[in-house]
Amino acid sequence: MTFKVLCDVHIAYKVVRFFQSNGHEAIHINDILDSYHTKDSEISRYANENGYTVMTKDADFRNSHLLNNSPSRVLKISLGNISTKRLIEILDANLDEIVRHFEAEKCFVELGDGFMEVIN
Repeated sequence: MTFKVLCDVHIAYKVVRFFQSNGHEAIHINDILDSYHTKDSEISRYANENGYTVMTKDADFRNSHLLNNSPSRVLKISLGNISTKRLIEILDANLDEIVRHFEAEKCFVELGDGFMEVIN
């Protein structure tokens, strides 16, 4: 399965390239819509309409997902201020499991240091 991920503003472009190099479709918010000026509601709408999972560090997307089911798929990164290299290592170690969870129409995954919480 190809995983489609839309990276929020605080996610590095190297993460986009990581997903792409692993055969997945990845875009960064800075390359679409109103770039970093895009409102969360517009990001959610775009992601839902185009089948993307929103990857973010922003708790607002978690709240919106749990309260309004929008965006319908969220990958929340809760790793604090780690390097992009370390984030990619953690994503790489968990990639198959992450992709499997997002086969669902609706899913929330929170990825932390040593844990992955999944809410379907």
